[in-house]
Amino acid sequence: MRTMMPKTLALLVGGAMLASASAHADRADWPENFTVGTASQGGTFFVYGSGWANFVADELGLSGGGEVTGGPTQNLALVHSGDMAFGLTTMGPASDAVNGKSPLAPGMVMDNVCAMFPMYETPFSIAALSSSGIESISDIPDGARIGFGPAASTSDTYFPAMLETLGVNFERRNGGWSDLGGQLQDGLLDVVAFAAGIPIPAVSQLEVQTDVNIIEFTEDELATVLDAYPVAEFTIPASTYSTLEEDARAVSMWNFAIAACDLPEDFIYEVTKLTMENNDRMRSIHRSAETSIPENIVHNTVLPFHPGAARWYEENGYEISDDMIH
Repeated sequence: MRTMMPKTLALLVGGAMLASASAHADRADWPENFTVGTASQGGTFFVYGSGWANFVADELGLSGGGEVTGGPTQNLALVHSGDMAFGLTTMGPASDAVNGKSPLAPGMVMDNVCAMFPMYETPFSIAALSSSGIESISDIPDGARIGFGPAASTSDTYFPAMLETLGVNFERRNGGWSDLGGQLQDGLLDVVAFAAGIPIPAVSQLEVQTDVNIIEFTEDELATVLDAYPVAEFTIPASTYSTLEEDARAVSMWNFAIAACDLPEDFIYEVTKLTMENNDRMRSIHRSAETSIPENIVHNTVLPFHPGAARWYEENGYEISDDMIH
């Protein structure tokens, strides 16, 4: 035994050193820092993306954070070009980007953008001051000043077209959600048409300070929009805002977190694992993360999944077809 102990110790120490070296090698090509493209301050993308970035950075021992951007359309371009490692986007703009129809880069097929995980549905909702007398879409007067969020955002891309389809004539205004909420309160806007996860921070803040109407779609308006645009039926629960007395009809698009396809597989595997296995922590960042669960990967029919993300899903019993993996 005395003659074997040193050899045993040597084997154990050697094995530990090899394991340590292997772990180090696995991270050798990881980025030392990362940035997440979000959207304007006051919107859910900013709160969700910044909180998620801090969570990932803390847990993986990296430097990372969220950055204000123009939203989903710009995030696709920033990730595709390698200017940002991660971004948050919506399926409508994602479909345009991979088909070379992005308004920011017409004709450019953005093929360096991969899906990581589902976030939540983005409801399209409308708010006006109660003092305006606007209680329905048909109440919106001709020439109304409507804020649609940042230029080229999901809201700005789809909401004006939806309202035009429903016969609304308006003056189009752009800006960050917080700014638009302030302009609505100050009487500089008549309506704000939001496309953002609920509760929208700007609306929650606004209804503390004044009376607000959350305007829902009628059944006919809902049917018209569902037939004409890549959206799904959605219900805004009455519990979302103190203003709502009952659930409100709306439409929505799904959001996904995206990554540059050329990022290391092991890195994206660990980021996906961390996110998908800690939903309690994600919900503490923003309650919309309740739907940031692996079962909802089925709502991505547009972007290929990053191989690192796909590996985690497949290891945990979630099927992804080969043609949906980069």
